[in-house]
Amino acid sequence: MEPYHRLSQFLGLFMPLAEEEFAILKRQTRLVHFNKKELLTTAGESELYLYFIVSGLIREFFYKGSEQITSDLIAEGTITGSVTSFFTGVPSHYCLEAMEPVTAIAIHKGQLEELYRSNRKWEKFGRILTTHFLLQQERQILDSSRFNTKERFLHFMKQYPELLSRVPQKYLASFLQIKPETFSRMKHLLVAKNKKTNVG
Repeated sequence: MEPYHRLSQFLGLFMPLAEEEFAILKRQTRLVHFNKKELLTTAGESELYLYFIVSGLIREFFYKGSEQITSDLIAEGTITGSVTSFFTGVPSHYCLEAMEPVTAIAIHKGQLEELYRSNRKWEKFGRILTTHFLLQQERQILDSSRFNTKERFLHFMKQYPELLSRVPQKYLASFLQIKPETFSRMKHLLVAKNKKTNVG
């Protein structure tokens, strides 16, 4: 699917866009590519871009001492970036790393602000975008606090089963706040259960 068509479909979930309105957005963005392991954002730098992920997978992480703590996994079909840094200008606490080759549509902070000034509909889009990020954050906080370890694992695997084969186990365990050995044990139990169900 053509990259900008995917973006148009995504935005259409939030607000209708006429062809000429989407053309204005398209002129303010550009298609970018990142290699596996390449950083989109580095901790300590101010975030200047938001990205719509067309294909590939991104890991958001921060450092706790020398340890990397995975705080989010972002697959294709959504918008990402170091959001607090982007909107406030403070240095980012997070790194964003391509876990696979990534194709994305990027918009610079200045271009987004220019878009807001162009007409009121894009101002509305800005509010929708902010709400989208806040809801994502609230959902993550809720899931991490309302589920115990096993429930958190099963809930994630039910929602994102494809990530089990796309993300190294140590990063999944870190994201779910589960000890690697516990994650491994639960994964093997889940695989064994699925095999038994399929055979039955």
